[in-house]
Amino acid sequence: MDADYVIVGAGSGGSALGYRLAEAGHRVAIIEFGGTDWGPFIEMPAALSYPMNMGRYDWGMGTEPEPHLGNRRLVTPRGKVIGGSSSINGMVYVRGHACDFDHWAEQGAAGWGYADVLPYFKRQEHWHGGHDGADATWRGSKGPLHVTRGPRKNPLFQHFIEAGAAAGYPVTMDYNGEQQEGFGPMEATIWQGRRWSVASAYLRPAIKTGRLKIVRGLARKVVIEQGRAVGVEYEKGGEIKVLKAKAEVILAASALNTPKLLMLSGIGDGAHLQAHGIEVLAHRPGVGSNLQDHLEIYMQFASKEPVTLYKYWNLWGKLTVGAQWVLTKRGLGASNQFEACGFIRSDKGVEYPDIQYHFLPIAVRYDGKAAAEGHGFQVHTGPMRSKSRGTVRLRSADPRENPEIRFNYMSHPDDWEEFRKVVRLTREIFAQAPMAQHVKHEIQPGAAVQTDAEIDAFIRDHAESAYHPCGTSRMGRADDPMAVVDPDARVIGVEGLRVADSSIFPRVTNGNLNGPSIMTGEKVADHILGRRLPAENAAPWINPNWRISQR
Repeated sequence: MDADYVIVGAGSGGSALGYRLAEAGHRVAIIEFGGTDWGPFIEMPAALSYPMNMGRYDWGMGTEPEPHLGNRRLVTPRGKVIGGSSSINGMVYVRGHACDFDHWAEQGAAGWGYADVLPYFKRQEHWHGGHDGADATWRGSKGPLHVTRGPRKNPLFQHFIEAGAAAGYPVTMDYNGEQQEGFGPMEATIWQGRRWSVASAYLRPAIKTGRLKIVRGLARKVVIEQGRAVGVEYEKGGEIKVLKAKAEVILAASALNTPKLLMLSGIGDGAHLQAHGIEVLAHRPGVGSNLQDHLEIYMQFASKEPVTLYKYWNLWGKLTVGAQWVLTKRGLGASNQFEACGFIRSDKGVEYPDIQYHFLPIAVRYDGKAAAEGHGFQVHTGPMRSKSRGTVRLRSADPRENPEIRFNYMSHPDDWEEFRKVVRLTREIFAQAPMAQHVKHEIQPGAAVQTDAEIDAFIRDHAESAYHPCGTSRMGRADDPMAVVDPDARVIGVEGLRVADSSIFPRVTNGNLNGPSIMTGEKVADHILGRRLPAENAAPWINPNWRISQR
């Protein structure tokens, strides 16, 4: 195939990028190892715990033993399927806080401040909110990505929001709009009862133009000649081939696989590459460094009344929900059940939220394997801006081997202090009348867990990844020795090569990363095409008393 642009990875960044390049008239080839995204486990929102635990759809990566979490190995699902991780994720849609992007710009990612990225968030969105008092001027209405809100029929959703208000926190009708801070309805990439992944939003429409093709195969490395990327070497059916790019190669293979591919291509820390017998083409020690994630715990509570989803937590219940969804695309199967949320600040002197809540009206593990003692509910919660940093390194020079992943979770002392606040502030919210009326007792951590040492032990044993890896090909100034790409997303030291996924984030954003990853693909497309949407001078809401009060 003859391609102007070769993209590696049909996930959130790569699909948005490919769509915009094809729309502009270019011929685009996307190399993707994963197979079809067709099937009820991916399409049905309520089935979200299945695909991320299926080898058919997931790369099956995991961490090395994490020293600060009792040497546990944590799973790190990444989508090995058309649509990438947007086909196996929880479908929660969060842009991130305005200050996150201003921080990126301060760190050397010029042109990526909130005023610069807001037009791209608007361009990607087809927003269906606004019926509950949210301000549509902050949102996009014509983009490919449908963003909706759950029906919040279960009274627990509203009572969780009311409990936040009773504890003295603001209520926000749109955390993706002017004001993130507060409690309110959660948004999802769900449309007409189905998961609305980037495969539905971007890939299929781009394929229909005839200008974008998916090439199945395992990307092995970028082919670089005289300092310029000219194509991608990939393996298909035991045969090694090269797909040539007339203009550029763009990596969008995830924050775990993109640095692996860069290193296999000779771009990375020189000593590390030489140790694996790889010729060093560009010494960029930042490749695979600066790895970040969100860590979270599930705080679970037993329910006094049978108002939770536990009544469906049996074979007959699941069959009933599934059958209704198959026939009508409605009912409980049409929601990811994350329909209410919160973003709060952990202390006075914290300028914008650093704790996130996903509320779920059942007490269950994320992998769906165990429901806790009957009727219950839970919040997934944790600090948003951990100071811990990790690494992605090659295990070997074999492209088929997963990399060595060390998040180094909880390696910074501030992380422990912040996580203890999460536990105590959460208990206070659930003690407010709107939720207290439902709480029978605390399942986990459990009422006996009170001291700093007891809370720390619970975190060490039970904290899980929220599956938001990023930062491993950090964007920064071209003269920054630890930056991997410049503010145009060009790999520093190699011509014709860019990165367009969450690898380039200088710092992890507030909330779930699918939204900002899609925005990255949207925006990098314009950098390639030599155009920009005009910056928007919108002033987001910051709590006026943030210096002196926690709420």
